This record gives sequence, structure tokens and C-alpha cells, in this order.
Amino acid sequence: MKNTEAFAPVDETRADGRGKRIRVLIADDHPIVRTGLREICENEPDMEVVAEACDGREVIEKVRELSPDVVVLDLRMPDMDGLAAMRALREAGNRTKMLVLTGSEDKDKYVQAMRLGCSGIVLKKTAPDLIIKSIRKVHQGEIWLDSHTTAAVMRHFASPAEPAVPDGRGRERAPLSNREREIVGLVAQGHKNKEMAEKLFISEQTVKNHLHNIFDKLGVSDRLELALYAIHNGIYFVPEPKERGSE
Repeated sequence: MKNTEAFAPVDETRADGRGKRIRVLIADDHPIVRTGLREICENEPDMEVVAEACDGREVIEKVRELSPDVVVLDLRMPDMDGLAAMRALREAGNRTKMLVLTGSEDKDKYVQAMRLGCSGIVLKKTAPDLIIKSIRKVHQGEIWLDSHTTAAVMRHFASPAEPAVPDGRGRERAPLSNREREIVGLVAQGHKNKEMAEKLFISEQTVKNHLHNIFDKLGVSDRLELALYAIHNGIYFVPEPKERGSE
């Protein structure tokens, strides 16, 4: 039987007044998993679970109806699986953040999910505090991959036969400068603009200018595609040791 219950909306303003709650949709065909995730999320002051879904068709229906901020999505579900649901939502132009929570060890599924625009992959054996952290990071527009899933995705994109980013985009129109390569590497590690500015000792506006140029050179449209480009091309940020007394 499908779970059709949508939870009553609550005041989105956090008790500390610092912003709105992250509206989460939980999609898994196992009731015990949904219940556990709901309890974990609702124990956090900055989160609320707006609905649950037990298959891909319900995911599509509830995303369209409720516009959640983040969907925590299982890949293996009856009737329509998580990948099919993501594909349908992407084709419809939906921009809801997708975080895959899976027990599957199928590396190809990880790659397919990333190509369909998911912002992170978390294994079901992950500790609850890291699941919460991953939801927050994805909501902030960052990419979440743990060491296990990162290795799988990196191995796939290391093949020259594969396109660097979804839809065959991402071909360099001009070479990246050393500074631009540093920024690409930091994006792949999930850093935000402010953090990159601090690490590189430049202004946040300068970071934004570099990102604009990078997006134009590579023909990518978002940070996820840029991170996949970095993975494909082996671009990583390695900080240079500062000489004592240098600025």
C-alpha cells in the first residue's frame, strides 16, 4: 500500500531566528527506514519532514505538490525506482536537490545518479550525524560524496571514453589558468565561495569573477558539473606551503 500521508506544515522560521527550516521529503520503500530518517531529521531545529514516499511515482507527485528543498531518495524502490524518478524530474526542469541514500554497492548506479543531477550519495550504513550533515551541505548547494562513493565516481570519470560532464558538455574553450584550476579543485572538494577566498587569500568577489570565467571556458552550468569536470581531469587543490614572513 502506498504511503500517502503528508505531514502538516509547520512554521519554517527557526527558533533562533536565523532562517527557514530545510524542508525534506523522504523516499524509501521500507517503512522502518522512513520512520528512522524522519525521527533523525525532526530532532534537528533547522529541519522538517514535509512528506514521505514509497516509490518513484510518489516522489514525482509530492515534489510537484510540495516543492521540498531536499529529497532523500533510495535507488531501489518498486514500480518506479529512484533513478527513473530523478530522470523524470530533471526532464521536467525541476531543481529540487536530490540526496541518494542507498544500501546498494552498485558503482554504476552512483554514476548514473550523479549524471542525473543528484547532489550527493550517502550509504545507509552512514552514521546519523553524517546523514544530517549531508542534507545540510546539499541544501547549501554543495556536493556530498564520502570516500567510498567518491572513489567509485572518480574511477568512472577517469576513463577518457566518458564525457566530462552530463550531456556531453564541459569541453574547454580556453586553457584554465593556475588560479582557475585551484578554484576548480576547491569546488570539487565542496568549498563555498567564502571558504575558497580565505584559502586563496583573495576576495569573495574575485572568486565569483573566476567562477564566471571558468563556467564560460568549460561550458558548464553549475557547480556539480564543474566538480565532475574536476574528477574527470584529476584536478585537486593542494595548498602550497607559505614561506615564513610571506603575505
